Amino acid sequence: MSPIPMTDEECRVSIDGLSEQIDRYANLLVRKGVSLRRGQELVLQVPVERADFARRVVRAAYRAGAGHVTVLWTDDEVRRLTYENCELSFFEHTPSWQVEQLNSLAEDGAAFLFLEGSDPSALKGIDPAKPAAATRARNLECKSFRDGMDFGRNVWCIAGVPVQAWAREVFPDLSAAEALYRLWVLILEVARADGEDPESAWETHNASFEKTKRFLNSHRFDALRYESDNGTNLVVGLPSGHVWDGGAGRTQDGVTFFPNIPTEEVFTSPDRLRADGVVHSALPLVRAGQIVRNFWLRFEGGRVVDFGAEQGREVLRHIVETDEGSCRLGEVALVSKNTPIRRSETLFFDTLYDENASCHLALGMGFPECLMGGVSMSKEELEARGVNQSSAHVDFMIGTDDMNIYGVDAEGNETPIFVNGQWAWE
Repeated sequence: MSPIPMTDEECRVSIDGLSEQIDRYANLLVRKGVSLRRGQELVLQVPVERADFARRVVRAAYRAGAGHVTVLWTDDEVRRLTYENCELSFFEHTPSWQVEQLNSLAEDGAAFLFLEGSDPSALKGIDPAKPAAATRARNLECKSFRDGMDFGRNVWCIAGVPVQAWAREVFPDLSAAEALYRLWVLILEVARADGEDPESAWETHNASFEKTKRFLNSHRFDALRYESDNGTNLVVGLPSGHVWDGGAGRTQDGVTFFPNIPTEEVFTSPDRLRADGVVHSALPLVRAGQIVRNFWLRFEGGRVVDFGAEQGREVLRHIVETDEGSCRLGEVALVSKNTPIRRSETLFFDTLYDENASCHLALGMGFPECLMGGVSMSKEELEARGVNQSSAHVDFMIGTDDMNIYGVDAEGNETPIFVNGQWAWE
């Protein structure tokens, strides 16, 4: 029997009943996500529809001793209108005021908290070249801002907040009010913010990453081999001196923070020149408000040489052709199917969540911290050591319930890492 739908008033009361949990979530993002220090600037990017939650975060930040909070608002409708009415040439450069704003904040040591919440189909029908150009321009021209996060100079955290259009995409059979309530509940659950002490829960969760990282880092595999029944048959090389990371991050001056809330992945950067074979997607990819479904990529010598998609091939093409490095891998990430997000059996249509339900790869920029001594190297030195360089970094999910992954040593011997979608020792 189908569950009885909630009335709009019941949904309003139920969301009000989550108020204490939502406050604890705001505190978690400030105190653990970006580990805000007394006197530090916090930059908060948030959908205008969630101004109510933004105010909670701002209050939490000032209680934690923030020197100042800068709020940057986002809005799907304004974004779409901009793409509809401005020429492609407008997006090929970031406005100078925005370059100055982001770079100066990063140079002054600000913490950055990005709250995601948008309609997965907000830019349906928009020329994908426009958002691709805008992303590329910001990543290239806001250099201090981008390098501050890539090279461990600034703390940052990406987390989620529900908005109406996103909630209706995730729960299409529910009313708008109930969909929003259910998405709030789910976000709090998978972020481990639904208990009495989310901060302690995250300390415990972070400790769980250590055993896995020790195993992978001690074996020093030369490559990973992926196989699954959907046609994935891929070998990805790993550079000498690679480091597996996951859970909390750490800045160059020793501040511990959580770049993603939630997070379930252990990851490293592969050798940019060593990927061969075919990989098929396991979940849709949402990129700049457009959806790519049922796609595949063929690699030779580390480079994408062919690709296809049931839906969104042009979006995929613009990702692969963003720049010289966007057709190569910058990340390999391992995620067991036994995670809260996977167990929720919910497709979020948002990479932050869906990547934590599935093993994934990323095209584009690699991670300096995933190479011994990498944070002290130049981009040219990192590239020479195999860590990919690009203005893009696009995660896509490949983990299926039957996926097997093997660690391959320098002599070609294989050690099972994943068996049927989960860690070999689970």
